[in-house]
Amino acid sequence: PGRAFTGVAQGDAAAVKGYYRLIDMPEDSAVTMDHILQPHRDRTVRRMQGQHTVLCVQDGSDLNYNGLAACTGLGEIGTNQTGAKSRGLHLHTTLAISPSGLPLGVLKAQCLAPEPKASEDNRPAFAIPIEEKKTFVWIEHHRDMVAVAAEMPHTRLIDVCDREADFFEMFDEQRRDRSVELLVRAKYNRNIAEDPFKLWEAVRQTPVQSQVRVQIPRQSARPKKSKQQARAKRPARNADLAVRFMRVQLRPAHYHADKAPIDIWVIHAREENPPPNTEAVEWFLLTTIDLGTPEDAEQCLRWYCLRWRIEDWHRVLKSGCRVENIAHETAERVRRAIAINLVIAWRIMLMTLLGRETPGLPAEVLFSDVELQTLRAYAKKKT
Repeated sequence: PGRAFTGVAQGDAAAVKGYYRLIDMPEDSAVTMDHILQPHRDRTVRRMQGQHTVLCVQDGSDLNYNGLAACTGLGEIGTNQTGAKSRGLHLHTTLAISPSGLPLGVLKAQCLAPEPKASEDNRPAFAIPIEEKKTFVWIEHHRDMVAVAAEMPHTRLIDVCDREADFFEMFDEQRRDRSVELLVRAKYNRNIAEDPFKLWEAVRQTPVQSQVRVQIPRQSARPKKSKQQARAKRPARNADLAVRFMRVQLRPAHYHADKAPIDIWVIHAREENPPPNTEAVEWFLLTTIDLGTPEDAEQCLRWYCLRWRIEDWHRVLKSGCRVENIAHETAERVRRAIAINLVIAWRIMLMTLLGRETPGLPAEVLFSDVELQTLRAYAKKKT
């Protein structure tokens, strides 16, 4: 991880040639990101089938390849503070996670090359079909989960998403096929059918149903960008949250007047006594999971906390595997190299978590005989 393949091969000319023959296949060949990931996906599905519940966490992350001036097929992933365009790919992934927090594997991954809206396109946002919007990738991954759910009737799948997935079409998609539940952090204070007619105010007025302690992960500082506010550094801590929940109807916007309102549960979790000089944690979660008891709402909160596993995985991918250092002449070749590293990053993360939780786990669980022989020889050499 983190090294060029030519360096890892240590002078094995055949291995280097084989690697580049794989990566440099024609753009229209069968060597695609999906096909490279297919064997790993098959094993991931098998691991999912052994679970009663699986959290399918979706998220996106931009990969910056601004330094690859000659690379073709890259998209625009944003602008810096000076207004200069940044070139790269947008990685959108579904990571399967067990309720205990262990990553089961990469279920689906796409590397998109975002294109800016054409200057002559004067359509308002609501007039653009959802299939043409960048948010459509969330629906594509949800549909993939529905297809996977058909292979495992005894396993419950829950699509866990951050605030970017809070749009009406996402919930409308779920009610067409309810085999996969939704758990989404709310971004918008939507209109509802009952007084006070606003989602957040309505749930804030309900009585506290329970108290739950959750671990809030550390958050690194982020400088201000053109479309992104600055973010202060935050250390990890435990937070005691007051939990409220209620059932509401989400009313469609005027451009979805032909759609019926959506019945959904909203969970409100707020930190009543935050540490000094610390902003209180306050979450609004929307879910299609039936919340019959306070324990059901608490379970949803704990499941949402596991969404940060995919953030940790992105960190392994960028800092450990250094995928943003990949250098190839086309975006398709970069995608192939990224696909290989997705599996490596998952394996590193799995070993790290298992090492922390069960340090006495036999090495044979994760390593083959050949790998163990190599590691023992390397350890002896270092000694």
